[in-house]
Amino acid sequence: VAHFHYVVFGTVVFAAYAGIYFWFPKMCGRMMDERIGKLHFWLTFIGFHTTFLVQHWLGGEGMPRRYVDYLATDSFTALNMVSTIGSFILGASAIPFFYNVVRSWKYGELALRDDPWGHGNSLEWATSSPPPRHNFVEIPKIRSERPAFEAHYPHLLKRLQDEAHAGKRHKPYGGVSELVGGTGPRQGPNDPDPT
Repeated sequence: VAHFHYVVFGTVVFAAYAGIYFWFPKMCGRMMDERIGKLHFWLTFIGFHTTFLVQHWLGGEGMPRRYVDYLATDSFTALNMVSTIGSFILGASAIPFFYNVVRSWKYGELALRDDPWGHGNSLEWATSSPPPRHNFVEIPKIRSERPAFEAHYPHLLKRLQDEAHAGKRHKPYGGVSELVGGTGPRQGPNDPDPT
């Protein structure tokens, strides 16, 4: 039981919370309260491990799954109580999260930049927060994998390109073996996309 919950809860629920914290400014135009967010994280983290790590220990002690009750002589009661307390902490950790969502939606600090995190790569971070109904006045031209980052930091783009190509001279494709094997240089006069 514990390994399944550790994997599913640890990946899905923590990732969902992280996604909400990350996308909230883009959706609502306001930042979530960081102090309440930290409280929420630590309560969730402690509740999560207190609930499911203890279940690992119980499994190691020989506790079987899907039993209605255990004998007092099995000595599972104390650790099951610790796991139960952990589950109450885990459940209670949702309270600061929902409070933070409601409070931040109404009174949160305004997200004054399109990308409040400062490192968004994808196109959604190139429009205002929250985005207007039509997103963009005209369809943006995409010339790389990180258009928003390059739009916000054009001075870094030149520096990154210079560092990436320092001391390297790009040659045109050398032949069929390099194209098929994927080992040939990428940029050159015969490159279909030299940008």
